Formats: sequence, C-alpha cells, structure tokens
Amino acid sequence: MKLIIGLGNPGDRYMNNRRNIGFKVVDVLANNTNIQIKTKKKKSLLGQGMFEEHEIVLLKPQTFIYLSGEAVLYIASFLKVPVNKIIVIHDDYTLKYGDVRVARGPLEIPEHVGIQSIATGLKSDKFVRIRVGVGPVPTASETPEKQEIESYMLSDFTLGENMEIIDVINHAEAALRSILTQDIEDVLSKYRLGAPLK
Repeated sequence: MKLIIGLGNPGDRYMNNRRNIGFKVVDVLANNTNIQIKTKKKKSLLGQGMFEEHEIVLLKPQTFIYLSGEAVLYIASFLKVPVNKIIVIHDDYTLKYGDVRVARGPLEIPEHVGIQSIATGLKSDKFVRIRVGVGPVPTASETPEKQEIESYMLSDFTLGENMEIIDVINHAEAALRSILTQDIEDVLSKYRLGAPLK
C-alpha cells in the first residue's frame, strides 16, 4: 500500500490558491482512478483504490497546511504505512510553473511549513516528494521576501495558468506513475536535478 498525500488548505476560500496544487493533483487522480475521497478520519479526507496495479490511499489533510503532519502521522500509523511508502505532492515556488520534479530527503525550500510538519510528525524526511512548480514569485529583488512568498502562494492561479493547469497535473501524475512502476532510485536520479517531467 502507498499513501499519497496532496497538500493544501481546506475550504472554498483557498480552493484555487497556488498553495493548493497538491489538493488539485489528488482530486484529478481520484477522478481518473474512480476513487472517492470522502471518508472523514482524524481531520482528514481519504479514499482507497488502485492505481497502476498498486493499492493506494489518497489523503487530503484538513488541518491547514502548517499542521499537515498531525493528519499524516495519524493516518500512516492507523494504516501501518512506513515512511518509504509515503508520497507527498506539494507546491514549489522555486520551480517554474508547470515543472515537476521528484525528490526525497532534505527540502529545497526550508520554509515549506507543510513538509516541515510532516517530517516532524513522522520523525523522518525520507518520504518521496513530487514537487509541482508554481513559480516564480514576482519580486523586485533577487530573493523574494517571506511576506511576498506567502502572499503569492495564497493568491489564485491566473486565467492563463488555469488554462494550462491540466497539463501541470498530468505531469505530476506521470511522476507518480514513474514512482509506482520504476525503481525509486532510478526515478530520483533522473528527476531530482534533471529536466522536468514533460
């Protein structure tokens, strides 16, 4: 069994925010695999089914992103899913919009509160991550300020971005398919620093 987690904030107010790209990917996966994400358990919404002949659980924490680790720890413990069977899909403002990479271990974005929360809850950062690019952050300086980043991430996708978002989600789904069907070390080697999945 693989536990696949999409990160985001619950509620209509945040539904189309850049921060919620993880939710969007999981929602499309659910639709494509006929999995209903409707079971409510410990501040989470989840559904179970099959993808590429693998049993998967799709999870959308409802704790708000900065407390994602609480929901993930509970569900992973309840289902007895080890860290190496966990895949987290999350936003990444350091990647150009539409780029998708696969990583494991220390964060490229130290201040990503959702991933920090999960790593703290699981006492490990060795889960696999699908990084979905939603950047760059518009800024007058070379390095965006924390306030600029947060404001950008909590803003909605533009009309132009929404026109392309299904392609972005398809890229993320292709990354997940690679993780499930290929040797993970090969996937990490190919996509950690290499070309985006396109």
